[in-house]
Amino acid sequence: MQTIINKAERLSKKENLIFLITDLKNLDDKYLSKEEITFIKTQYRNNKRDVFSFNRLKYWTFVNILKKERIKADRLEEYRSAGNKMLSKINGNKLNSVVLVDSEAKQEESLAYAEGMALGNYQFLKYKKEPAEKMNSLNSIFIHSKNLDDRLIDELNIVVDATYRARSFVNEPVSYLNAVTFAREMEKLGKKAGAKVEVLNKKKIEALKMGGLLAVNKGSVDPPTFTIMEWKPKNAVNNKPYVFVGKGVVFDSGGLNIKTGEFMYNMKSDMGGGAAVSSALYAIAAAKLPVHVVAIIPATDNRPDGNAYASGDVITMYDKTQVEVINTDAEGRMILADALSYAKQYDPELVIDAATLTGAAMRAIGKYGIVAMQSGAAKEYSLLAKSGEKVNERLVEFPLWDDYAEDIKSGIAEIKNIGGPEAGAITAGKFLEHFTDYPYIHLDIAGPAFLGKPFKYFTAGGTGVGVRLLFDFIKSKV
Repeated sequence: MQTIINKAERLSKKENLIFLITDLKNLDDKYLSKEEITFIKTQYRNNKRDVFSFNRLKYWTFVNILKKERIKADRLEEYRSAGNKMLSKINGNKLNSVVLVDSEAKQEESLAYAEGMALGNYQFLKYKKEPAEKMNSLNSIFIHSKNLDDRLIDELNIVVDATYRARSFVNEPVSYLNAVTFAREMEKLGKKAGAKVEVLNKKKIEALKMGGLLAVNKGSVDPPTFTIMEWKPKNAVNNKPYVFVGKGVVFDSGGLNIKTGEFMYNMKSDMGGGAAVSSALYAIAAAKLPVHVVAIIPATDNRPDGNAYASGDVITMYDKTQVEVINTDAEGRMILADALSYAKQYDPELVIDAATLTGAAMRAIGKYGIVAMQSGAAKEYSLLAKSGEKVNERLVEFPLWDDYAEDIKSGIAEIKNIGGPEAGAITAGKFLEHFTDYPYIHLDIAGPAFLGKPFKYFTAGGTGVGVRLLFDFIKSKV
């Protein structure tokens, strides 16, 4: 159940209140006694305590003293993290609603605090025996702030909703969310938000000769899908669309190059890129942003059946490129390549792909950011990185130098699907770049897309990373 954020028109002592302050002089004596104010000041100055709770029997009053971060992006992240930390007190006391009191007229910061609370309150309980008993109590957050923009609250609810949906896609096991079901769920997203959705079935994919997607799918009993979501408002500010491409490998066993031991565990998450781009387009459409955007999601599972594609195979891709398969576990780039080639027909302003693509990216920067590369899109990359700082889905740029093309040259075909033992994230990006002829940004989200344990307001499991980043980037075009 989504936590809904609302605007509070007035304040009452008969509510659960959370006062947000950075300066002790802003402690409100209308809602706090002199003794409480003295206690707060003493504890803060002497013990650096920054969260205070006062039980009013039927209601609670909380005070959260936040750091005065000078850099805006750091300040917003401080508020998100603080909002998430407050959740343990809210849910621990079985509170259904709270009012955030913006004592210092900091609208963006208050919204960020609410965002952290809402994102941290996500739960995936579908497969729990008694989900209602395990559900967090908080369901409503109200914000009391001067000149609070209703439109910003609406947008925040949409983005939180979209992030929840992306997380749930990733958390679903392949026993439910195979490629066909994933496509069906994306159709539902489009219908709800007013976006156009077309799903290409296996026969259509075969007719289009999408060799990469079909090769990966050969070991599966379930057919592949190729989903195209489009939001094209009449008042679009762009003449050429922005295109998102998301990896939709609903389960990755590694194929005949099968993963060993724990490396196969949680490979239901290998469609995190597809979850992100489809949910981002849903949010963009639901918010009615006047920007023409397309999302393309090729989907299949990768399994080692008797007819599975094998090392040494040469695959003819959608754009007729001949690719030598070195490792069947490098399947994500095979299906993305067909989608990137397909995107050429849109004459796009920019194409951004998102994929849980390489362990190399995860090892390089861990869960703290996204490995990114760009080709012919330096200006757009700078803007995307700015959005990344704002929403704290930060980008770390790796190079796509021509030197790396040498690492994916094949002795029997044009290119091979994996480079050498070094620079694995970059050679994967270089492989994908081969299939583009437009401004292009590659996002390898392998590190932050799925977590074994909670981190800040990212709950364990799917994080929905990429949704907030792409939404903010497109919003900046308006």
